Amino acid sequence: MMPFQRIINTTSLLLLTRHSTAFYTPKPSMIHTRLFSTPPTRYLLSYEYVPDVLEKRGPYREGHLGLAKDMIAEGSCVSGGPSLVPGESVPSGALFIFNTKEAAEQFVAQDPYVSNGIVTGHSILEWSVVVGSN
Repeated sequence: MMPFQRIINTTSLLLLTRHSTAFYTPKPSMIHTRLFSTPPTRYLLSYEYVPDVLEKRGPYREGHLGLAKDMIAEGSCVSGGPSLVPGESVPSGALFIFNTKEAAEQFVAQDPYVSNGIVTGHSILEWSVVVGSN
């Protein structure tokens, strides 16, 4: 009896072989697409800022942005940035997307915005990406 993964790989190969003729060339994305996949899980870190964030963040901004950029470069953070109420010009908080809960917790623990009182509250939510880019 064949292991399940081998059956899936064999089925994918048969599907590609059947369609690979002189008139049909599969797109590279089709070759690497799995028949069955689980939506990726991401972790949303939401911050709430002090009302006068623009005046107070200055001394800590480089460290805050540097931490985010480092975590993006290492692949543990997907993206992040300030969040605003529509029509307002001052951010009320921020939203970051991480690949693991531990990475989100690490960010909070190391972020100078948190340790210096710019962040007044935060939450981490699990998010299953079902449609769109992840």
